[in-house]
Amino acid sequence: MSSTSTTPPFPGRSIDHALIGPDRGGTPRRGRPGRRSLPPVDPADLWVTVLIPARNEAENITDTISSLKRQEQAPDQIIVIADNCTDDTVELARRCGVEIFVTRDNRHKKAGALNQVLDLLLPAAGPNDAIMVMDADSALDPGFIRHGVACLSDGRYAAAGGTFTGQDGGGMVGMLQRNEYVRYARDVRRLQGKALVLTGTATMFRATTLQEVAAARRERRLPGGPRVYDVRVLTEDNELTLAILHLGFEIICPPECTLTTEVMPTWRDLFRQRLRWKRGALENLIEYGWTSVTRPYWGRQLLALIGIIAVMAYLISLGYCLAFTGGLRFHPIWACVTAIFMIERMVTVRRRGIVQMAIAAIIVVEFLFDGFLQIVQVRAYWEAAWHNERKW
Repeated sequence: MSSTSTTPPFPGRSIDHALIGPDRGGTPRRGRPGRRSLPPVDPADLWVTVLIPARNEAENITDTISSLKRQEQAPDQIIVIADNCTDDTVELARRCGVEIFVTRDNRHKKAGALNQVLDLLLPAAGPNDAIMVMDADSALDPGFIRHGVACLSDGRYAAAGGTFTGQDGGGMVGMLQRNEYVRYARDVRRLQGKALVLTGTATMFRATTLQEVAAARRERRLPGGPRVYDVRVLTEDNELTLAILHLGFEIICPPECTLTTEVMPTWRDLFRQRLRWKRGALENLIEYGWTSVTRPYWGRQLLALIGIIAVMAYLISLGYCLAFTGGLRFHPIWACVTAIFMIERMVTVRRRGIVQMAIAAIIVVEFLFDGFLQIVQVRAYWEAAWHNERKW
């Protein structure tokens, strides 16, 4: 994977028959106390390999690859990881001129598919290598890779994640997800890129970071098997984030690293997706326990619980008024809570335009969506507590 190569790393051969590039070695160096940094590199010398795990993504794969080819700084290598595909994903990807890796006997979904390729890439990778993992239903904005390379090249950050917005479609449920994502992007900007989670939609890693994760797992300094991704968990991206942070590295979500991703088209699909996210995040925290890294994440779990209690109190108060006082009465406390909620909903969605701000002002819509997400959260607590069967 040398940046000075003028030919593909393995011309005429499939990735499952070759390791990629010369071994350049390299180990992380220590940064400021309690934090680690990586060897700085010239941005022009950082070799970027993009991995796209895909299972039956014929509908999206062409647009995903096209977004990579439109990058202001083009990736050096694009590999589509075809995992148990039964549609035209492989043929469409091949027409786009990218490399194809077909998984073998993979029973561990996305994490297992990525592990098979990383097992081949990482032994030969060095400090000048970066690996980007992105979903097959995502499309990068043109400056993503250029800004990601700029963040990773100075050695301070071990990984750079993307900030996503929702694609069009999905009716009301799609609209609410797009509003939710624009609020998340606002939080990222306000935190100046401070990342809580490196999402699977698109994240760039220094290859040395992933080598360290795999080594730490083999040495049992981190949970999981001896490979980069822990195949036991529901949310492998969330778990990998915790692993990287526990090794002392820093991560970032640059506001300029933006992309669009698919929204869930139905309430059922959204419930299933968010249940996996929320339960997976909780189980990952339980796995890692109470540490200096996990404390902020446990704090977010506490805030979620407080939110559930507040909503229950609000609904009980409304029910009491209707049942025992003959109707709703003005209560200053709850009136203030309602006003604050309405203003917050409007302000945080203003980048979506005046129409979405007006819809947000009709607090019933936003309140019902928040209630939906809190029901999912309660279900996640229940399933995690009772160790119910995990479902993707």
